[in-house]
Amino acid sequence: MAECKRQILIQLDSDPQPSIFDGVVALDAGVDDVFRHGAITPDGVREMVHGAIFTRGPKQLKNTAIFVGGSSVPQGDAILKAVADTFFGPLRVSVMLDANGCNTTAAAAILVAQKHGKLQGATATVLAGTGPVGRRAARLLARQGAEVRVGSRNLARAQEVCEVVGKYCHDRVPTPVATSSPDQVAAALDGVQVVIAAGAAGVQLLDAKIRRAATHLRVAIDLNAVPPAGIEGIEATDSATDRDGVACYGAIGVGAEKMKIHKAAIRKLFNQNDAVLDAEEIYEIGANLQDTPTVTQQ
Repeated sequence: MAECKRQILIQLDSDPQPSIFDGVVALDAGVDDVFRHGAITPDGVREMVHGAIFTRGPKQLKNTAIFVGGSSVPQGDAILKAVADTFFGPLRVSVMLDANGCNTTAAAAILVAQKHGKLQGATATVLAGTGPVGRRAARLLARQGAEVRVGSRNLARAQEVCEVVGKYCHDRVPTPVATSSPDQVAAALDGVQVVIAAGAAGVQLLDAKIRRAATHLRVAIDLNAVPPAGIEGIEATDSATDRDGVACYGAIGVGAEKMKIHKAAIRKLFNQNDAVLDAEEIYEIGANLQDTPTVTQQ
């Protein structure tokens, strides 16, 4: 079989319309072709994976890869598992999960937080921790040795996320905290060194008065780029901006790091045919980009 060097990324989205953002980033990362498919379910991937693994010889399969996207992280997790379960022997291609930017954005947020002190032993609160990015941010924080609080207006949902995250973090199971009132938000930030707001666009999760009252806080990261800010007083363009003695980051400030990680992860897919890039693997890619020491809990 002639050598097939053209790099093809197969984009599998759980949403009806596959993400244009992810398609553009893939092309900017150097991929030759992106095959975009929407409305993907775990039950529907088998034949698509077969199309990826049976069209090139084993030595050329590193030039084909799969990207799992969409707005639902649980659905993305299920699709990733279905894809991996279809592989056998040497017939496999590398696959990356980044549903709703969950892994690349969370990795970028954790890495910028680490610039201001070790996370091992620190206390961190993730506001809107039940969302796509919040889930992964909590997981990565716990993996780095932080004591994590997962905030949500629905305590039962926060508890569910903590249980799921705990499966990846063993002895560092996050603590669910209710954040449906200002008093509850203030309690969730008591003694905290790092806060990450990972809520939906245009929703304020933390007002400036409560932020200023959190005297132990050293890093505040707002991942919402749409006004009003998720953390009042932080601008989308903030990047290590000192506000009341706290290093503050906005969505655009974190976004530059996220884009570097996203493109590097896409390129890594084509180094081999058996890579699986989820939260931890994508975090490590970002850490290697900036040569940041990492501490991984086993």
